[in-house]
Amino acid sequence: MDVRNALIDFIGSFLMAFVVITGVTYLWNLIFHGAGAADWETSLALAIILGIALAWSRARERQKRGKGN
Repeated sequence: MDVRNALIDFIGSFLMAFVVITGVTYLWNLIFHGAGAADWETSLALAIILGIALAWSRARERQKRGKGN
């Protein structure tokens, strides 16, 4: 596995997940609790988990594709 590609995948997945999760928690709190506040702790934790999982998944897919050809 190429470390550079894995790191780029992690950063891209992390940033995308962080922005989406932060927006969702902000809207959830605004609609259901009347307070427009994002849950930063949950957003950060989920973004890290999804960043690792998606980067690992892409690396495995890339590895299978390379061995299959």
